[in-house]
Amino acid sequence: MNEYLCSVIVGTGCYIPNVIVENADFLNNTFYDQAKAIISTTNQELIQTFNKITNIEERRYVESNYVASDIAFFAAQQCLDSSGIDPESLDTIIVAHNFGDVKSHNKKSDMVPSLASRVKFKLGIKNPFTVAYDIIFGCPGWLQGLIIANDQIKAHNAKRVMIIGAETLSRVSDPHDRDSMIYSDGAGAVILEARTCDAETGIIAQLVRTDAGNEAHYLAMKESNNPDVEGHEIYLKMQGRKLYEYALNQVPQLVKSCIEKAKLNITDISKVLIHQANEKMDEAIIQRLFNLYNITEVPKGIMPMIINKLGNSSVATLPTLLDLILKDKLPGHQISHGQNFVFASVGAGMNINAVVYKF
Repeated sequence: MNEYLCSVIVGTGCYIPNVIVENADFLNNTFYDQAKAIISTTNQELIQTFNKITNIEERRYVESNYVASDIAFFAAQQCLDSSGIDPESLDTIIVAHNFGDVKSHNKKSDMVPSLASRVKFKLGIKNPFTVAYDIIFGCPGWLQGLIIANDQIKAHNAKRVMIIGAETLSRVSDPHDRDSMIYSDGAGAVILEARTCDAETGIIAQLVRTDAGNEAHYLAMKESNNPDVEGHEIYLKMQGRKLYEYALNQVPQLVKSCIEKAKLNITDISKVLIHQANEKMDEAIIQRLFNLYNITEVPKGIMPMIINKLGNSSVATLPTLLDLILKDKLPGHQISHGQNFVFASVGAGMNINAVVYKF
């Protein structure tokens, strides 16, 4: 009988902030376009159009006294509590984020020490061989952390790795940019563990690409759209149309290649967990993926979505989505033994990654 070294998810946790921000809360904002001119369309119309495109009705913001490392810790603690794993047994802690700790009253990014070291401190881990570090990889950062953890395990360099995605996009969004309505805050965590199995399970394929020609600047930090804003604060900006076209052209093919790498077909996949960036975009991506297999009808329920109530929390969307499904908190979506899932994400870099996981 063959034995396989497998990377298996043995614990999950998430932190969903308590502050609910509805679309109506943006009615009094003054929005400017990228040319720094006031947008003449009424906010009511802007919000209606935004909702049709993204399906976002609400998003969550962190409380004013919390920063990214705080909510990363909350997700990590929940992950440890639900799994019963001793934190001292962790070989590695990886925290994916893009802006570090950004305080509510000071918009500057704070990344020293690393957020992973701050989480290790908050968890009270004394083991000096629990190595802690951060990665910055755009919205696909958490999934990239999972890939790095899998590589560590398969190379016999780790047995247990915690991977956390934490972000406070509300702190880096421009209130005068209509795109600010997309962004939200949150954190999610998983523990990946080495297991010896008699059949391949856990992560069975992974694939990553980076396009850093003109694509490198589709998401970038720039000054406010409002020309009257004083100071030199910079905010997250995106070239929405170019990002949308890039995602539709590149993500489906990479996901298909990853499925092929796992020696599977799209019909073998039970769920596709995709980064919650924009519901219409995600629907178009999944449709194009099935079109690559000459299948015109996407199976109902194959792509769970939580963006409607939680918005786009960057690196936190995928681990949050997984945690909610595993803990039966997302009606209509369950995980059964033997099912194949695809995780996929796209974001600043531009980076795309995908993982095929067998439960």
